[in-house]
Amino acid sequence: MASSSTLNFNLVMLLLFFFFVSSSSSSSSFDRDFSIIWAPDRVKILDQGSQLQLSLDNTSGSGFTSKNKYLFGNIDMQIKLVPGNSAGTVTAYYLYSESEQHDELDFEFLGNVSGQPYILQTNVFASGKGEREQRLFLWFDPTQDFHTYSVSWNPQHILFLVDGIPIRRYANKESLGVAFPNNEAMGVYSTLWNGDSWATRGGLDKIDWTQAPFLASYRNFSASSACVVNRNVHKCKQLWAHSKSNSDQQLQQEQHQSLDWVKKNFMIYDYCTDAQRNPTPPPECAFN
Repeated sequence: MASSSTLNFNLVMLLLFFFFVSSSSSSSSFDRDFSIIWAPDRVKILDQGSQLQLSLDNTSGSGFTSKNKYLFGNIDMQIKLVPGNSAGTVTAYYLYSESEQHDELDFEFLGNVSGQPYILQTNVFASGKGEREQRLFLWFDPTQDFHTYSVSWNPQHILFLVDGIPIRRYANKESLGVAFPNNEAMGVYSTLWNGDSWATRGGLDKIDWTQAPFLASYRNFSASSACVVNRNVHKCKQLWAHSKSNSDQQLQQEQHQSLDWVKKNFMIYDYCTDAQRNPTPPPECAFN
């Protein structure tokens, strides 16, 4: 039978966990939850704080970041991307730790010539090392309405999701000497900027500035079950370990099927199969 001190410790840890969760999962207000980090004159907060809009013109892009930093959990944002001829524009939505050997989880939406599909690029940085890009075509027009882009992050793996559909899994393979982002808290960032040196057909299609300003819109941010980190990352790791069972962190069969469906029908680039860049696939590729 567990001792009373052990039971008390577990109860305190559980209560602390739900305190952190409740503080991060209430209805979002961009005034309350985010700070403008780039070109405040090109950022609009609308509908009493429930929506935010970034703007790009031939003078500057714009961007914002969350006031909180997180370790593990589900991070969601609904985004409506730049419509029309968005070639050369990049809408980046990502988690990022502010350190020299940084961790980073990226969604990068690469604009298109009107009528062509958007490309979504994802990337994972751990301990400063990235170059783990995957690219896919989205199966819908992301400029007509808001769609939900999510990161589900736990000590076992990272899932990137679009409207709840897993599009990528990155497994923790520290046992093979591969770094995994589980020691640094990350803030939520988004920027809209000029990437026409590389973003559309390798930089062949430049931005048509006569179409400016280019606009991307955001709403319904959520950080459900995410631990808010003030200074103590270790406390968040303890809270997660005491509140999550292994079964919560395993992929379900339908998630495997969704990953296979996306890979078969929409993926156009995977660093794991780029023989010129990686003649021997990196060790984590066999598990992702």
